Amino acid sequence: MSKTICHATISSPLGDLTCAATDSAVILIVYTPDAVPAGPHTVCGFNPILTRLREQLDEYFNGTRRQFDIPVELSGTPHQRKVWDALREIPYGQSVSYQTIAERVGSAPIAVGQANGKNRVNILIPCHRVVGADGSLTGYGGGLERKRFLLDLEARHK
Repeated sequence: MSKTICHATISSPLGDLTCAATDSAVILIVYTPDAVPAGPHTVCGFNPILTRLREQLDEYFNGTRRQFDIPVELSGTPHQRKVWDALREIPYGQSVSYQTIAERVGSAPIAVGQANGKNRVNILIPCHRVVGADGSLTGYGGGLERKRFLLDLEARHK
């Protein structure tokens, strides 16, 4: 039986976020409007999970929320899931290198970068907190200017 997926656009300081959720978990937060999976069980509008997501994102962007408590449902390979779990352990306002994550999950930095690129739940899975070994900003699906914004936001409010 297919789950109903609700999708909506949530405004943010980074531009519009395309978000989707089932009745039980967030499955998508991206910067591209055409990313919602189409199908007979996809509807436009807010469900309780998306309403909660909008509230928590507003709190995050105004500096009053440092952790999210919304369930997330991720689809990915076992390696991707290990990387995403490691990303969730990076504390608010801090960053780590791809190498550090690679060592934590028993992988290579390039594979960590590839898994980051497949993250479909931006911000909640904080791939923006991963930087180059020298601290430089490298790779972010939303663009480096958005990555810099998120890191600066967290630095101001930690």
